[in-house]
Amino acid sequence: MEAALSVLVGIGLAAACGFRVFIPPLVMSIAAMAGHLKLAPGFEWIGTWPALLAFGTATLLEVIAYYVPWLDNLLDAVATPAAIVAGILVTASVVQEMSPWLRWSLAVIAGGAAAGTVQLLTVKARALSSLFTLGAANPGVSTAEAGGATLTSLLVLLFPILAAALLLAFGLGVWLLLSHRR
Repeated sequence: MEAALSVLVGIGLAAACGFRVFIPPLVMSIAAMAGHLKLAPGFEWIGTWPALLAFGTATLLEVIAYYVPWLDNLLDAVATPAAIVAGILVTASVVQEMSPWLRWSLAVIAGGAAAGTVQLLTVKARALSSLFTLGAANPGVSTAEAGGATLTSLLVLLFPILAAALLLAFGLGVWLLLSHRR
């Protein structure tokens, strides 16, 4: 049961990386330091002061950069592969009681896909915002993305089964919407 919960937490945190790359690792660092999150062997460094400082600084810079006109769209090009890598790493860092091969396979397939899917949706939202509002609504999109990353990360850590159900429902809704439009 604990292994299944760690998989749900990992995939949920990976999805949160699709909104913002550094917010989920920051939340993980805080949770690990508070004793609320058990990290997989080899990832204990996430729950240290240097990691907390690094993730905090990176989060602050990332959030601020997304409020700069034109830079927000440029960052989306860099953020897509970064979100996938972050999704893989956060998934691997919390999945426990599995062989390393299985853990990393799961992290690459499920974690990378969850982060990449959410990231691509946010890129599309920002592109539509830029197109239809000439970027005037982009700060709202940035705020929603940062809020989504924070809320998803916290929800996944506090209520992993509920978060998994909500993320599944969200994914199903997006899939139905996109398949209906075709």
